[in-house]
Order: sequence, then C-alpha cells, then structure tokens
Amino acid sequence: MRNAGIIAFVLGVLLFIYAGDQENNYEPVPAGETAFESLDYPAGRWQIARYGGAALAGFGVLMAMFPKGR
Repeated sequence: MRNAGIIAFVLGVLLFIYAGDQENNYEPVPAGETAFESLDYPAGRWQIARYGGAALAGFGVLMAMFPKGR
C-alpha cells in the first residue's frame, strides 16, 4: 500500500498544479457562490478539481505513512 500511497500523492500534486494553471485561464467565479453553484463556471470546475487534487495528495500521504492501517 505504500507504493499506492506514493502514486496517489504524486497524482494529487500534479492535478493540483495543472488545475491551478487551467483555472487562471478563465474569469473568476463571482463572490458569494456556493461550491455547487460554482460548477456552472469553468473556473469553478477547475477550482473543485484543485481541491480534489489536494485531497488525493493528502490521502496518498496517509497511505504512505500508515500502509497497514495502524
């Protein structure tokens, strides 16, 4: 499971960086929008992808640190 954790971490970091770069290509989401409402805008979708990449990287760190579920 340690290898899967390292792979998840690397993929999460790459997704975070790529989504952040793509988010800058669109105009920002208007203030006051919820997360679900922001999905109507391209920048909002990339912002949610950034959060997903950060979550995947965090999960990968946990899997790498605790490979046997301690």
